[in-house]
Amino acid sequence: MALIAGPTASGKSSLALRLAESSNGVVINADSAQVYRDLRVVSARPVAGDEARAPHRLYGIQDGASPCSAANWAEEARREIATAHRGGQLPILVGGTGLYIRTLIDGIAPVPDIDPRIRAEVRAMPVAEAHSALASEDDDAAKRLRPSDTTRVARALEVVRSTGRPLAEWQAHKTGGIGGTVELSALVLLPPRDWLYERCDARFETILSEGQDEVRDLLDRRLDPDLPVMRAIGVPEIAAWLRGEMTRGEALDAGRIATRRYAKRQYTWFRRQPPAQWPRFERALASEADFDAALACLLPPP
Repeated sequence: MALIAGPTASGKSSLALRLAESSNGVVINADSAQVYRDLRVVSARPVAGDEARAPHRLYGIQDGASPCSAANWAEEARREIATAHRGGQLPILVGGTGLYIRTLIDGIAPVPDIDPRIRAEVRAMPVAEAHSALASEDDDAAKRLRPSDTTRVARALEVVRSTGRPLAEWQAHKTGGIGGTVELSALVLLPPRDWLYERCDARFETILSEGQDEVRDLLDRRLDPDLPVMRAIGVPEIAAWLRGEMTRGEALDAGRIATRRYAKRQYTWFRRQPPAQWPRFERALASEADFDAALACLLPPP
């Protein structure tokens, strides 16, 4: 199995397509926004012409009204990987969602379902209040998490309140990971930041120009604004423009900033978190020679 990971706009999809065409491969999405059928343009999914050149799986499979968790995705990914192997094809995971990749490879903590009353109570708390409560109930988690990290602080607090055990205890006994059952060749793309940010800027201009209908359709459905599909980069910015709360130029600037910040967070995560033995490819994918070098790094010749 091959894995191509890295920040947004780093060239992962193009590299995966080349590998799929040359190796009888199946491209399997590992991007949390590209699972939603509502976001073909806004999530920068592979275009229809590229999808026709090689099998693509787990793209646009989920309606935006139903969140896709890392556990949901990992279950689907395991199924697609097994199918590819049975068909004599190379599964090629490609994406920038570190949580998805880590869940698939390492497994997931078997945390029981959270009491809905506790979840609602915790999620309604201001993050500062939640972090203060966490310091009393799971001090190790409070020290580990940024006080402004709304999602992770709430998760740690709801787990300790609902189960009586800290999240770290559950995470020490993960299940379902495939890391020990597959032969994995991985590559992390970490191109020069200037090149990456230029591509981020250009990508968001395309999203702003071509993604208006997607965002308008989402707004017409009056979905919960806290759903992942409504918080995907590009959706809030284009929505604000459509509602007259921003000019086009302001929406463009806001989207570019959000994309760059996201790429920066991904860059840091992929530099530090994956296993040290996973090669880091630090050249821009700007020429045929660059693509060839990346593929040689991913799957060295025997």
